[in-house]
Amino acid sequence: MSRLDSFIRRMSAQRDCLNYAAAIVGSAPGSVIELGLGNGRTYDHLRELMQDRDIYVFDRHVKAHPDCIPDAEHMIVGDFLETVPAARSKMKAKAILAHCDIGSGDKEASVLLARRLGESLPSLLASGAVIVSDQPFEVNDWQPWPLPGGVAEGRYYLYRQV
Repeated sequence: MSRLDSFIRRMSAQRDCLNYAAAIVGSAPGSVIELGLGNGRTYDHLRELMQDRDIYVFDRHVKAHPDCIPDAEHMIVGDFLETVPAARSKMKAKAILAHCDIGSGDKEASVLLARRLGESLPSLLASGAVIVSDQPFEVNDWQPWPLPGGVAEGRYYLYRQV
């Protein structure tokens, strides 16, 4: 498979999983967490899907398209391992949906980051929250959730917080 085809499949899986997760949470109360702003594409998509919710975005630095940068209240800049544990005091409500786009291209480092985030991220999530991730997590209070049709196992991951 070409790198272009792989990118398209990854983006399609990401979009399909976010749409599916938004439908699962429906009107349940809570905010949204986006780990990894990047270019701002998924943040922009989440703004359309979850229009009436606060979306808290975390990234090491901001380099997104200017139209896709959250305001200062919702943009949390710094290392995930430092900013995520401290974020609850900044959030108006626990999150009902979290999107974790934390892969760096270094599989071992990305899996280690997921393991370490699994220690602090659950405290920011409401009961029943849906977690959409590009990396696998092993968190005791998270149940693996079925992927939407057309998304290959291992391409993306869905979990539900108990």
